[in-house]
Amino acid sequence: MALNNTYEARLVQQETAVGAGVQILLLALLGTAIGMGPAGWLVGLAFAIATWAVLSRALHRSRPRSFGPANRVTLGRAILVGGVTALVADSFESSPPVTLLVGLTAVALILDGVDGKVARRTGTSTALGARFDMEVDAFLILVLSVYVSTQLGPWVLLIGGMRYAFVAAAKVAPWLNSPLPHSMARKTVAAMQGICLLLAGADLLPHLANLGVALLALGSLVWSFGRDVLWLWRNARVAAQALPAAEPTVLADAEPELRELAAAR
Repeated sequence: MALNNTYEARLVQQETAVGAGVQILLLALLGTAIGMGPAGWLVGLAFAIATWAVLSRALHRSRPRSFGPANRVTLGRAILVGGVTALVADSFESSPPVTLLVGLTAVALILDGVDGKVARRTGTSTALGARFDMEVDAFLILVLSVYVSTQLGPWVLLIGGMRYAFVAAAKVAPWLNSPLPHSMARKTVAAMQGICLLLAGADLLPHLANLGVALLALGSLVWSFGRDVLWLWRNARVAAQALPAAEPTVLADAEPELRELAAAR
């Protein structure tokens, strides 16, 4: 049995290595097609190495029986996001190939609705898979916000940075880590971010329209995060108020035993 587990773990790690190799191959294809500069190469390679390292560590800690079909879809999305990241980094040195950037982003956004369905249909839903999917989504939004900010202004970075600011705030205020109830509105707003940023980044609309699309994305995101933070704060207050109220009951229940102990002494 131990040998079989070691073999499975080795296969899982091999899949992450293959993913890193495919990422480098995609970078090579992009470099050949557009003559990508040093910034694009460095950022793309850094993304590939970081993704491989973080994912390998997470898999080693969770020890899944197999990598799973849904995670393969998410890994494919991560590879596309790595290509988008390299193109955005390269755009600071030369004019970006907008059609190629939009195409890679569109496929990554479309596949976002695939990995979850694959996981449910194959019965391979895991906490690691959900976290992997969420991190890929968040990083794509961050990269797109960086790209759109060069056209509309640095305020667009608030869209990509809000989730990371929330995670940082949870380190200081642990009550922000409490689980949230299911919400279709939250999922809809999250899906809107990529679509709105892609539309604004494609620059197919007039400048004012692109500005309106980006403002719509930011406004809906502020509303969604604000609603969730308010719910978490209220829930934490209710829990804090209920705790002292429970203490007298516990002491009252224990009072007969305390009297017996005092008499025995």
